[in-house]
Amino acid sequence: MRILYLLFPFFLLLLQGAAGSTLAIRNKKECERQKGFCGFLKCPFPFIIKGKCSRFFFCCKK
Repeated sequence: MRILYLLFPFFLLLLQGAAGSTLAIRNKKECERQKGFCGFLKCPFPFIIKGKCSRFFFCCKK
């Protein structure tokens, strides 16, 4: 019975992480529609990675 108390919070954290993963940008059109651009392997300084355009290109946004 004690293991249920440990498994329940772990299960909730697992579900919470999986829910947000579907909102990531997954292609070039979606990236550009959200006012971003595709950068090769990394983004320049003021921008951060918000998703993937393709295998080696990442969506960069401020």
